[in-house]
Amino acid sequence: MAKIFKMPFKKIDIGVNLTDSMFRGVYRGKIVHKDDLASVVQRARDAGVNKMLVTAGNLEEAEKAFELAGQYDGCYATVGVHPTRCLDFERDPATSASRDPDTYFESLRLLTEKESPRAERLVVAIGECGLDYDRLEFCPKEVQIRYFERQFDLAKQCQLPMFLHNRNTGGDFVKMVRANRHKFTEGVVHSFDGPWEEAKILTEELGLYIGINGCSLKTEENLQVVKQIPVENMMIETDAPWCDIRPTHASYKYVKTAMEQIKTKKKEKFEEGCMVKGRNEPCTLEFVLNVIACVKEMDPGEVAEIVYANTEKVFFPNYHSLCGVPNGFKEH
Repeated sequence: MAKIFKMPFKKIDIGVNLTDSMFRGVYRGKIVHKDDLASVVQRARDAGVNKMLVTAGNLEEAEKAFELAGQYDGCYATVGVHPTRCLDFERDPATSASRDPDTYFESLRLLTEKESPRAERLVVAIGECGLDYDRLEFCPKEVQIRYFERQFDLAKQCQLPMFLHNRNTGGDFVKMVRANRHKFTEGVVHSFDGPWEEAKILTEELGLYIGINGCSLKTEENLQVVKQIPVENMMIETDAPWCDIRPTHASYKYVKTAMEQIKTKKKEKFEEGCMVKGRNEPCTLEFVLNVIACVKEMDPGEVAEIVYANTEKVFFPNYHSLCGVPNGFKEH
């Protein structure tokens, strides 16, 4: 079994929902504790996470993600519409007023070209987009398919990689990606929890990467799939504030000792410097890395190096040669 080291490795979290109100102390519309986003970002930095993709589920979140990316060095944004929110193309979710889908699409495109306050591009991917048939009550299948198709066109126009979502789609997701694969350069299917057969098609046939987080590591079956996926085809993520590794998960045994050392407080008893119980953070990315290393019986440092290189290649291909921006997070 791979040894778990205390020294954090250099990592990139490819999926963090930093626009979620929980990181501002707001839960279900109620203010429970002070805004601690800056502390969350600092904890990530202290844990070796030197870059994060702030993921977006619609235009409003993409605009917020862009603002956060401009505020913190090391943070970058995605621009896209989550499958469960594709009705946003056609109507305002707050007022139900109808919208012109073409105008909404153009707003997404323009955001990818928005001038950056830093000497580098802040929008590094199109997404989160894809198909989700587990939650059709939020958006009908035909609407998801219609606007997933359009987001391939967005990736082509912007020449950006794709941050993809797939849940229980019975082959429709693979079919659409296969038909549109020529439109985008690279991509990752995040929060993967499918079978090995699907992972094999995504990686070997379609040339995509697989994003692994706590939701990818729940069962022994999940762990067996992870064991088969080559590290060269992997990226890692937390999907914070969701998808944490929990005591009921098969993966927990590999990180139990380390996770028990984390000081947490219930949100109602918030304490500065402590994580909020039940709210995942990017600083926990090391646990995902170490579970992968344990399952694959590899040195965690080797896994970290390969996964980091994968992520740089896809999202930051010119980072070192063009930007010269130091790693780490600094608030402007």
